[in-house]
Amino acid sequence: MKEQEMRDFCLKVINSMKTVCLTTIGSDEFPYTRAVFNLRDPKTFPELTRVFEDHNDDFLVYISTNTSSSKVTHIRSHSAVSLYYHDPEDFRGVMLSGNIEIVEDMAIKRELYLDWWKKYYPKGVEDEDYTILKLKPRFIEIYYKLQKHVLQLM
Repeated sequence: MKEQEMRDFCLKVINSMKTVCLTTIGSDEFPYTRAVFNLRDPKTFPELTRVFEDHNDDFLVYISTNTSSSKVTHIRSHSAVSLYYHDPEDFRGVMLSGNIEIVEDMAIKRELYLDWWKKYYPKGVEDEDYTILKLKPRFIEIYYKLQKHVLQLM
């Protein structure tokens, strides 16, 4: 698989999944995996497509979560994470790995905040329990047709 084919495949998978699995490392040194919303999915989050328009080369990902969640606690101690997008029907997947950061920039938090998230963050964008995570992956592993390919980004 050539690099441009890998990139195109990654974008196709990443932009078509409603959820993504996020794996963090807990203080007990064990991995913890859970599903989170895929903010890059244009069907579920059409109002956010503009945010990712210029990030097809670096595969930037944002995740919204509660500040009080175990995800945030884990990330404060171990910023290395993996995101896994998969299509179980076609047995294909894309894993993004790198160091994730907690976004402090209110402009970014405002840009990503959606009104229907009030059920998660009752005080809106200013809610102390509203956190945005940002990942610019270091590498991507692609699983397709029983083969693994690696795309180095940094």
